[in-house]
Amino acid sequence: MRNLRSRNAQLCPVVMIAIPPLIVALGCWGSSMTKLVSVAEAVSRIRDGAVVTVSSSSALGCPDLVLRAIGERFTVEGHPRDLTMLHPIAAGDMYGVKGIDHIARDGLLKKVLAGSYPSGPSSLPMPDIWKMVVENRVAAYNVPSGILFDMHREAAARRPGVLTRVGYKTFVDPIREGCAMNPRAAADPIVQRVEFAGETWLHFPNIYPDVCILRATTADERGNLTYEHEGAYLGGLEQAIAVRNNGGLVIAQVQRVTAAGSLRPHDVRVPGHLVDLVVIDPEQKQTCQTPYDPAISGQVMRPWASFEHSEHGVEKIIARRAALELKGGMTANLGFGISAMVPRILLEEGYPEAVTWAIEQGAVGGMPLTGFAFGCASNAYGFVPSPQQFVYFQGGGFDMSFLSFLEIDVDGNVNVSKLGKKPYLTAGCGGFVDITAHARKIVFSGWFAAGADIELSESGIRVRAEGKFTKMVDKVEHVTFSGQRAREQGQDVLYITERCVMRLGNEGLIATEIMPGINPARDIVAASGGRVQVAADANTLPLNLLSRVAMGWMP
Repeated sequence: MRNLRSRNAQLCPVVMIAIPPLIVALGCWGSSMTKLVSVAEAVSRIRDGAVVTVSSSSALGCPDLVLRAIGERFTVEGHPRDLTMLHPIAAGDMYGVKGIDHIARDGLLKKVLAGSYPSGPSSLPMPDIWKMVVENRVAAYNVPSGILFDMHREAAARRPGVLTRVGYKTFVDPIREGCAMNPRAAADPIVQRVEFAGETWLHFPNIYPDVCILRATTADERGNLTYEHEGAYLGGLEQAIAVRNNGGLVIAQVQRVTAAGSLRPHDVRVPGHLVDLVVIDPEQKQTCQTPYDPAISGQVMRPWASFEHSEHGVEKIIARRAALELKGGMTANLGFGISAMVPRILLEEGYPEAVTWAIEQGAVGGMPLTGFAFGCASNAYGFVPSPQQFVYFQGGGFDMSFLSFLEIDVDGNVNVSKLGKKPYLTAGCGGFVDITAHARKIVFSGWFAAGADIELSESGIRVRAEGKFTKMVDKVEHVTFSGQRAREQGQDVLYITERCVMRLGNEGLIATEIMPGINPARDIVAASGGRVQVAADANTLPLNLLSRVAMGWMP
């Protein structure tokens, strides 16, 4: 029995027997595991009116079993009622992990503060939580992820709330929407402007969480938690501390249990004294559409040759031009969309490790993944808890950020967080506002127009037919990035499209580089309704950007 309890054993080497809804580890089980309960018992402890914080990032690290059980309890009992939910990053996706949609019920939810919400293509039905938001059935707020993590830290330390300039002059600022997503939220403000030390700041008063729901891989009999199969630590530790310091309840969902003393102390990310209850879900997915990939959790290293190159096309050309901004040894942040292709460009060029990538979920280095697994990385050098990663982002410690856009206006403002006609096509701001607040250099990538018929060859790009509408507008629907603020801070900002590279100048958007084959007067100035002008000294980009083979980038 001594070997089973060795600290050198990651998990007791014994047979696991499934007894729904629990898992009992033969040889490890003992009466000391008083924290292990059924999921129904765990959620029965959540009282009406509670403030509940959830650690998750879409399907990555989502405690889906517990969220489902809350919804099931409400169906049967009508309780808990009037919950306020805190989601620094979205809980659930639109591809099988429902997350917050389990609890998107009238009477159950009163208020939601989230950095992001489940999102997906228009071919899929609108998630229930989005229906509640757009129908004004719940007070809903889109709060930058880093600020939400900051709010947990301030509440834990009993300081007077978050004082920040992140989000200043964007939709986060109360001179605009103040994070509110609908009239119910607007009637109950969560942020205000204050004057401090001669400057204007945004103040988010504390919201004290009563319940924390988080997820890990393994719990021992004392409730210590390890994350060996997870693709990120996220913010579970900070969220648990905030709840513990305010006398609340911490529920951990894990895949398996092991004996007390068998976990290596350095592997424990959330210590047992912060955990009240443990629930087992042996079927929990590592992330979206991925039951388990050991390369995502850093347990194996994939050969670089096993990663696919980006498919040749217009978006790849945009990503290639973005990659030209990089130099070897830089550290860069990466966002969703076309920008997520940039690491694959360096891979194809033969330099997959020339740049260190940092993503908001916490992975550092390696190869950030695209598609369903976005937010994860294979071959990462390390994992940073999301709250600390956001401190790094908010302070602008990285060299540059690669992000995408939905629309850009004449003042250089960017919208990525709101689409009134199809709101669930965007997840919200996520970490975008935190990242851009003090970034030294920002490279935005996207399409100049929606739905244009574009012909791509190795000799140039030709617009055969204009799209439904230009993404260069007079005024963006939502100011996720403030061009005015960028000019005030002297930030270096580029906007890269399939037609040109634009820079933010004192007089608006100026195209300084033209894609081969593009007619500047017709395809840029006229197509944008005159909102984008072309610099007198604009140059044509090199043809090697359009090549079907590597373009010849060097670190």
